Amino acid sequence: MAKIRGEFILFLLSGVFVFLTHIKSVGAIASAGSGNSPMMLHSPMNRIVMLMASAFGIFYTQLVSILVILFGYSVAVAPLEVQDPGGAFAMLVLSWFTGCAVGLVFLAIQPWFPRLAAILSLAYRRLNMIFSGKMFIANALGGFMLTMFAWNPLFHIIDQCRGFIFRNYFPRNTSWEYALWVGIVLTMIGLMAEFYTRKHVSKSWSARR
Repeated sequence: MAKIRGEFILFLLSGVFVFLTHIKSVGAIASAGSGNSPMMLHSPMNRIVMLMASAFGIFYTQLVSILVILFGYSVAVAPLEVQDPGGAFAMLVLSWFTGCAVGLVFLAIQPWFPRLAAILSLAYRRLNMIFSGKMFIANALGGFMLTMFAWNPLFHIIDQCRGFIFRNYFPRNTSWEYALWVGIVLTMIGLMAEFYTRKHVSKSWSARR
């Protein structure tokens, strides 16, 4: 297998920043607040506004951070060359979208099972420190190891992102379409669960806790 040739900073950013964008999106949406929070008592405020504000706040922060790092490195060290900037940016957006979708599911179940939702959200973020594949490439994994990582949409996104960044790397074992469909399905599940929860949520739910 040919080695990835290019700037090591791009290898790190394609793994670490895509990972951070996904994980921070999960945390931001999962902790966006319940339907009976004080902020929701204001009539112009609704759940969609709260969720969109949390989601776009995280995306803006991550996008500005990565642009500053790329610009600073290009000026101070060496110019950076990305084979397909549009495709790499699309993978960053996809990692943000799938993170928001996962966080939406955790948010929907939080009023019903608050402790379980918190544990699952934390466990998911911790598991992704290993199973996201941010520090290695999917083409180097054997069949058995690949099955341990293939369930994770973030693993597919990071590997596909490196395919867009590096000229001589061609992802063979991952698919960005899989991550997109997982994100769409989780978004639909999260929205339906959130709609059902919003109809039944009550201020008295937290009285006993």
